[in-house]
Amino acid sequence: MKILKSIAVAFSLYSRIPMPRFNWGTEDMKFHLVFFPWIGAVIGALEYGWLLLCDKFNIEHIVFTIIVLVIPLIVTGGFHLDGFMDTSDALSSWQDKERRLEILKDSHVGAFAIIKLVILGGIGFAAVHSMNRAGFIAWIFIFFISRAISGICVVKYKKAKNDGLLNTEAKTAGGTTVMILLAIQFVVVSAMATFMFQWYFTAVLLGLFVALVYYLYTAYSKFGGITGDLAGWFVCNAEVLAAVAVAIGGIYGSCNWR
Repeated sequence: MKILKSIAVAFSLYSRIPMPRFNWGTEDMKFHLVFFPWIGAVIGALEYGWLLLCDKFNIEHIVFTIIVLVIPLIVTGGFHLDGFMDTSDALSSWQDKERRLEILKDSHVGAFAIIKLVILGGIGFAAVHSMNRAGFIAWIFIFFISRAISGICVVKYKKAKNDGLLNTEAKTAGGTTVMILLAIQFVVVSAMATFMFQWYFTAVLLGLFVALVYYLYTAYSKFGGITGDLAGWFVCNAEVLAAVAVAIGGIYGSCNWR
């Protein structure tokens, strides 16, 4: 029952997938981060199903690419993208740490958030559209592993503020046990994907690593620690940087989609 409640909490917080409603307690949130990556697994499964559907009905590749970018938004409700836009506004303000943290709380969307969103979407579209088939299948694992790493960061690293959802998650999470379980999931899925897709998935890991280093550097140097918005910013960056790495590798290898 505790496992089922943890799953329900994770999917209720981080997705728009309908879950049973009940009053959450501290115990119910203790291991919910362990199941955070499985929202990425749902996204990856839908992406693969969409690929098979396009193969069967010979759907135009540009239509395929557009829906690929839309699927994560449908599943999550734009949860991570909201964090990306808030963080983009804060970083573009060139203010001190305190002011940046205030901007993260601001519900209004600034011009720089829109600009960065268009840039992110354009790069993501170009990268996915340029991938070959094997590269695309390798890339969809990023939805799982980026969330596993994000969950580890929530538990492990310093928080920029003492309030907010992310701080609550860190306090109620099962500490070392949650980190270990997330790390095991990351290693098992990464090993499996590397075995199946070799250098394609190595490119995915490279994109994830770059996004992670940039995330932690930005969080500590610009905000004094991580926040929920920064975590969403990281997930978005990881997905796009991994796509870019795979696309470049596919183009360099002169591989074709079909």
